[in-house]
Amino acid sequence: MRGRSAAAGLVVAAVLAAGCGAEDHPNEPRPPVPAELSAKVDDRKVVVVPDRIGAGLAVVTVSNQSADDVQVAFDGPTDAKSDEIPAGSVGQVQFELETGEYRIDAGVPTISSGTMSVGPERPSAQNELLLP
Repeated sequence: MRGRSAAAGLVVAAVLAAGCGAEDHPNEPRPPVPAELSAKVDDRKVVVVPDRIGAGLAVVTVSNQSADDVQVAFDGPTDAKSDEIPAGSVGQVQFELETGEYRIDAGVPTISSGTMSVGPERPSAQNELLLP
């Protein structure tokens, strides 16, 4: 009986010891917080603010203040295109920005293209609280 109790105690101790893992977890840091950019399309040109930003996920809100329907295209290391945005309306484009130069075109020959520069990836949001 005493041998069974000792064996059972050793089994329980081994199971408990196996359940205790390393203190450090090999988790990857969280990605940067998505960047919120604004773009304005008028009858003359396309303007993006800010026009310099770090790489990572970007959400671009596009205000079409021109008299034409537009489809905004981002041409660069990563390409993205909005749905058609009617005159006087607002649209949105979400995509991953990579380091490099981008040309932003409205798809209307009379509207000049804009440009933006993307630098190295923005810092991780690992220690940022109250983020979704």
